[in-house]
Amino acid sequence: MTRHVVESKRRPPGAVIGLAGALCVLHAVSLGAQCTPPANSNEARLLAFYEAPIVFSTADAPMRLAPGSVALTGELTGVPAAPKNVQETNFCYPAKQDATNLSPLLPRLRLTVGLPLGFAVEGAYLPPVTVDRAQPNLGSLALSYTRSLVSPPANATGIGLLLQLRAHATMGSVKGPITCPSSALQTSNEGQPCFGTTPSSDAFYATSEGGEGTLGITAPGGRVSAFAGAGYTSLSPHFRVGFTDGNGVTDRTLVEVNLQRGAVFGGVDVQIIRALDAGAEVYSVPADVTTWRLTARYRLW
Repeated sequence: MTRHVVESKRRPPGAVIGLAGALCVLHAVSLGAQCTPPANSNEARLLAFYEAPIVFSTADAPMRLAPGSVALTGELTGVPAAPKNVQETNFCYPAKQDATNLSPLLPRLRLTVGLPLGFAVEGAYLPPVTVDRAQPNLGSLALSYTRSLVSPPANATGIGLLLQLRAHATMGSVKGPITCPSSALQTSNEGQPCFGTTPSSDAFYATSEGGEGTLGITAPGGRVSAFAGAGYTSLSPHFRVGFTDGNGVTDRTLVEVNLQRGAVFGGVDVQIIRALDAGAEVYSVPADVTTWRLTARYRLW
């Protein structure tokens, strides 16, 4: 059996594409093999690291929407580079992998619809539009319940306190030449990475589900809100290699893990006009990564 590992040499422009490019370090190779690394392996830690920014967690202050009301939220999430020691695989194969090329940002558009009794449904979707030879196809869904704990008296200003409970899930894939793009192909040495003339056709599958609790406090006047919360997420990401080398041998190695992660987060929202607010949040998975989010939420009606 041959072993081959490759580092993507180009920086993809999209955040999801950058995420996929980072996962090229998981190119473990036994032909058609399945590798299930333990939770403390670098392979598992790397998958969890890059899944954290796309988990469909709370992005802004709790808001109780009237039934039928609709809010549209634009979100921008930072995608930091993984530590070098995590990028060095240590279970599925012994080869060392250097730094990967990452896109630093993940954009997302969220749509929230108010339901009766304080419930709301929230969704987001990244369609399968090919960008730089990679094709994301990711969907997210959440159901939340928001309750007012403290409300200002009628026709008066005062502090408001909201509690939000939320369940969320994300699933989908990123497909494309992740492990062996055109720039990495070579035909001079069978024993070296990416021996062949056809780019790989790989797939990263992101799967997560979890729950969160958030407390939001609104300052007198209602223009500034602060929020903080905590959550728990189950992650089941996996990565499928698809590379046929110059000898016609196809590698279909599957790397998959099942992990559980706790997260904490907090941020501030500021009302710009009556229907529009902007916010900033710090989101941290202590076991993996701390990142940030910027949001703009517009209440359509």
